[in-house]
Amino acid sequence: METQQVKAPWLPFLGDLPSHMEYPEGSMVEAVERIADKYPNAVAFDFMGRATTYRRMMDEIDRCARSLKTIGVREGDRVTIAMPNCPQAIFMLYGVNRIGAIANMIHPLSAEKEIENYLNMSKSVTAITLDQFYGKFERIRANTKVVNIIIASVKDELSKPVKAGYMLTAGRKIEKIPKDAPVIRWREFMQLGRHCFYNYKVARKAEDPAVILYSGGTTGTTKGIVLTNGNFNALGVQVVGVNPMFAPGDKMLAAMPLFHGFGLGVCIHTMLVNGGRCILVPRFTAKSYAKLIVKYRCNFIAGVPTLFEALLRLPSMEKADLSCLKGVFSGGDSLSVELKKKMDAFLEEHHATIKVREGYGTTETVTACCLTPPHMAKEGSIGLPFPDTFIKIVKPGTEEEVPYGEEGEILLAGPTVMKEYLDNPEETAQTLRRHADGLTWVYTGDLGVQDEQGFIYFRGRAKRMIISSGYNIYPAQLENILDAHEKVQMSCIIGVKHPLKIQAVKAFVMLKPGVPATEETRQELMDYCREHIAKYAMPQEIAFRDELPKTLVGKVAYRVLEEEEAAREKEEPAAN
Repeated sequence: METQQVKAPWLPFLGDLPSHMEYPEGSMVEAVERIADKYPNAVAFDFMGRATTYRRMMDEIDRCARSLKTIGVREGDRVTIAMPNCPQAIFMLYGVNRIGAIANMIHPLSAEKEIENYLNMSKSVTAITLDQFYGKFERIRANTKVVNIIIASVKDELSKPVKAGYMLTAGRKIEKIPKDAPVIRWREFMQLGRHCFYNYKVARKAEDPAVILYSGGTTGTTKGIVLTNGNFNALGVQVVGVNPMFAPGDKMLAAMPLFHGFGLGVCIHTMLVNGGRCILVPRFTAKSYAKLIVKYRCNFIAGVPTLFEALLRLPSMEKADLSCLKGVFSGGDSLSVELKKKMDAFLEEHHATIKVREGYGTTETVTACCLTPPHMAKEGSIGLPFPDTFIKIVKPGTEEEVPYGEEGEILLAGPTVMKEYLDNPEETAQTLRRHADGLTWVYTGDLGVQDEQGFIYFRGRAKRMIISSGYNIYPAQLENILDAHEKVQMSCIIGVKHPLKIQAVKAFVMLKPGVPATEETRQELMDYCREHIAKYAMPQEIAFRDELPKTLVGKVAYRVLEEEEAAREKEEPAAN
């Protein structure tokens, strides 16, 4: 193996934290199984008041794996999981892994056309979703290669008292699925494997693909990110390595969604391969988040800056005792120095002995690969790389490193680096590049600075992107959707300030000649967007323009619109 020559003068600043660790071979489910054998009666996760032990979880995973085998899913097949954070999603994730198949994780609130695209990109043979999303899947099913759709229900995993309440409230709003619908209900599905006892466990290696997550990558077009067993298992070791205060049985509030690298990689898999306890949050609101922190006396919580902003304002948190907290992590967007100060003061007032720690990462490395150490923080910094993870700053797009303190593109290397972009060798070659040091580096498209002690400072995104409530939204994707409408000549999407989401989506539209710029046209475009765009990326406003500003090469000058909007936002408070 080639020697890895990477400058790392900051290793002394790690204190007692390790710079190198050993990582398990084999599959994700095998790593979880080892812990289940060690702590069979410990609670693996809680869901709406019902606790599930590691032993029961493994039994359900194996039942699920046998059933998948029975319906014909084989090694290397892709299975789409469009679920919130609930027990069936966990059983299915690891059941898929057990039989050597690949879990294709997607947002259940995705628009129909997006779901169709995800199913076709991944060539999924089977999909699982909740009863309330059945209609979306059924309407696009004929356009895909999906053979079986499995329908689960939240009520199936609730205790009797909670189930009764659920059926009187949220459960009543769910449209009934026809009895003859061509689907397999969850309970029937789990019975299918009762005659399958052998040959369902498939041995997989660390380098084998395990999960597909989605991101806009550096170009803003949707790409499937193929992540391996080793990527997730390495993350599980690294996260605990940089959090020596963690102990088996510690509780993590799993509010970040399963289709997100942080939700799946840290809140679920890292906890389950270390004997932790996940508090599953199926439907996230700031109120539910706050309530569960206090109810379960959580030890670790994570969120985006907008969440922490909302927590500070919640009356229910006024008398909360947060002395149970061992770690509070912020990611998904830049945490302003001011908000960090407010949050740290809030934690101290509520008896917590720790401060917010900021991290950084990309889906191409599963999630976070850099975190502020527990014993040393620097204002404005996103911390130090994880063990065996390397970060260097180069002149954008090149291999030429810039001096300490100089801005450049952030490059990442280490055991969590993705295998590839799904069926996209050109983009893979552009993003993953092997250097003379023997490492394969991810070109993130993000800009940053590294100081002489190795601390990283995030400076901005070289790629065009809107971040709303922690979700990455790529304007080019939305413009492609709007431009495909028969009444639209051209569109431009920008992010505008929002008091809670940080940014919201605004669309500027130039209509085709003869199309009236009326409220009726606006509503027609909004309805079209609802069908094709995920809820979190929906434009909050559509503004009509006779002309859109252009650059010298004829492209829409989105920066001009951003500047106009910023000027208008400044004028409005002055006018008030």
